[in-house]
Amino acid sequence: MNTEKNVLTSKKLFVFDMDGTIYLGNRVFDFAIRFIENLRANGYRVLFFTNNASHTTDFYMGKLERLGFSPRKDEIMTSGDVTVEFLKRHRAGKSVYLVGTPELVEHFGASGIPMLTGSEAEADIVVTSFDTTLTYEKLDNACRFVRCGAEYLSTHPDYNCPTETGFIPDSGAIAAFVTASTGVQPTYFGKPYAETVQMICEATGMQKQDICIFGDRLYTDIALGRLHGVTAVLVLTGETQQADVDAADPAKRPDMTFASLAEVDSLMFG
Repeated sequence: MNTEKNVLTSKKLFVFDMDGTIYLGNRVFDFAIRFIENLRANGYRVLFFTNNASHTTDFYMGKLERLGFSPRKDEIMTSGDVTVEFLKRHRAGKSVYLVGTPELVEHFGASGIPMLTGSEAEADIVVTSFDTTLTYEKLDNACRFVRCGAEYLSTHPDYNCPTETGFIPDSGAIAAFVTASTGVQPTYFGKPYAETVQMICEATGMQKQDICIFGDRLYTDIALGRLHGVTAVLVLTGETQQADVDAADPAKRPDMTFASLAEVDSLMFG
């Protein structure tokens, strides 16, 4: 435990997954609020990062405020933000058909990305995401564009989104549909991909060795750390359970595992 405490207290930036880590749906974890308040009071920086791109940073700003986390806007980032930055920097001017919520479509358009409606003959790029307004027409359009040669991207690979009442299909499940129909695998963004670590470092000015990420998924949150040199801490309040950790390849296990952020708070601050 002393070794774990020494590692944690040596970090400068603490990155938090949201759903399953600091809250579940609309049920807030009070101990997460207390832990994050203790971090700030002791001079540590905080970043909230979610793969859930169905909402924008403005939405999460409002939600985190309502739940009691007192966020600043520069403390919030989503996989949608990472995807937008990639498109702006590396695919400028390319037309995009987005399978996403109206909120995400508006965010892409407001960022200057040329957006398609689906009625066009072809697209330069197809992006799929977590879309709670998904229709068969959207899937058909996406598959048609990909078959015609559009580059295929996805905001994040999560198969399921945790809610208070169980799991619902997420971005990875929607991408699996398109892949099954077209045979084309998307290029993914968000956790656990390198672009996310690069954007976090650029936005915060931190080095990878200064960062610790907390999350509830082995294949996104923990993989981000294990693949890219960031300390990764698993909490068992969301998707992953201890049996999953025990069954995982040792190279894919977290650096530390805790029942919840309450135990991390106790370890660091007593």
